[in-house]
Amino acid sequence: MINVSNLSLRYGKRVLFEDVNIKFTEGNCYGIIGANGAGKSTFLKILSGEIEPSTGKVEISKGQRMSVLKQNHHQYDEVDVLQTVIMGNDVLYSIMQEKDALYAKEDFTEEDGIRAGDLEGTFGEMGGWNAESDAATLLSNLGVKEDKHYQKVKDLDGNEKVRVLLAQALFGDPDILLLDEPTNDLDMNTISWLENFLSEYDKVVLVVSHDRHFLDTVCTHVADIDFGKINIFTGNYSFWYESSQLLLKQRADQNKKAEDKIAELKEFIARFSANASKSKQATSKKKMLDKINVEDMKPSNRKYPAILFNNQTREAGDQILEVKGLTKYINGELAFKNINFDLKRGQKVTVLGASSLVTTAFYKIINGEDTDFEGEYRWGVTITPTYLPADNSAYFEGKDLNLVDWLRQYSEEKDETFIRGFLGKMLFSGEETQKKCTVLSGGEKVRCMLSRMMMQRGNVLTFDEPTNHLDLESITALNNGMKDFRGTIIFTSRDHELTQTVSDRVLELTPNGLIDREMPFDEYITDPKIQALREEMYK
Repeated sequence: MINVSNLSLRYGKRVLFEDVNIKFTEGNCYGIIGANGAGKSTFLKILSGEIEPSTGKVEISKGQRMSVLKQNHHQYDEVDVLQTVIMGNDVLYSIMQEKDALYAKEDFTEEDGIRAGDLEGTFGEMGGWNAESDAATLLSNLGVKEDKHYQKVKDLDGNEKVRVLLAQALFGDPDILLLDEPTNDLDMNTISWLENFLSEYDKVVLVVSHDRHFLDTVCTHVADIDFGKINIFTGNYSFWYESSQLLLKQRADQNKKAEDKIAELKEFIARFSANASKSKQATSKKKMLDKINVEDMKPSNRKYPAILFNNQTREAGDQILEVKGLTKYINGELAFKNINFDLKRGQKVTVLGASSLVTTAFYKIINGEDTDFEGEYRWGVTITPTYLPADNSAYFEGKDLNLVDWLRQYSEEKDETFIRGFLGKMLFSGEETQKKCTVLSGGEKVRCMLSRMMMQRGNVLTFDEPTNHLDLESITALNNGMKDFRGTIIFTSRDHELTQTVSDRVLELTPNGLIDREMPFDEYITDPKIQALREEMYK
């Protein structure tokens, strides 16, 4: 258990946390949520002891071991991969080192023998004889191949280093597990494995993630950081979001009787519980939703952007996009070959590939940014496509403009009130609109790009990894805006929830052609016949 008492953290006049009192108990997984800058990662660092709070204390149950997902990808560069994982259990690893040092002594004494015997006993009790095989199993489950296990960490690529550090955090069955963005750079299969692992984990888990599907699958509770306070809610992220929206709606409806509000909340909880019981969620496993007291439920103060795309310049005709024989090489290697398809009006298509390099290459081609390809593509004469690239740096570099002037560049209407309206939809108001482009965070740049996209009023939207750098509120608003859009969308996203709820067609670009299926995303990635086909297409 973790017990947080009277915790505060201040940086000068800025108060990040104030008088936080909270407990995290065994058998539960807590999703730490909050707007960008609210202090999610900082809170985990306080719990791990990396940052000292201004006041208050953090207490851990006696004898319990805490494990933290490290963020420094170069910390273990000179260490073997397998050894790096075992170092996740620092007590076991120190015993291994001391044992090895004793046995290496040339003048091995009787006292050394007694000490070595004690160490061997503790080592066996801790499962030390299985340490290497357990570490190897974790690495393999996380997609690190066996031939990499005895290499130095520095010899791995960035994605593999992330997986090694994740294996390190999970190693040795820690009593408390702190994970900050554990799904970053993981593929779908590895994320699914991690979801199953954490859903069955019966210790204390705290996780920060922008992946709503992941939070929904693993979390029993949500810990919401808002205005310097942390409030715990029973249920996963979707339950927290839906209940919070319902409560806000009820608060706005002043004429609604109290008993009607309670009845509506009870009906909502019962309905959500029934839906959850059909899935593998840890939430349903613990049957906590049925025990919620509706009088304890409170709406969140979180603000959501208004992402609205339906004000199109003109309605699209039947000819949307035709692609013939599209082939692309990246650094001399074949990325995709002989891609042929037609888009139908109103379809919402997710595009998959072996990596983000492949899908980004595709978007650059169809948006006119890349001419080094074979084949052809043709937009319909009525089509006005708008594009949100994965890398937006070219739109901001060398432009010492405030946000109003930045957005004005892309508008035929130059009136400041008109421009501010689109910035306001993305929560830029007042003095914030006078910020310079040069000081924007990654999330703020994406929100500016979304303002630009809404203002352009395109009738076909193309998105390349649009959720990168966004907080949960912006991701949720974008998800809703894409679902509500009445035109055609082509997009790629690592956000499972967004992809599943928006797309009705899947295009997968492979070196051996195109896989094209009109079906839900979840069905596509779980159909055994399609998975066999995918393996064949990547050979």
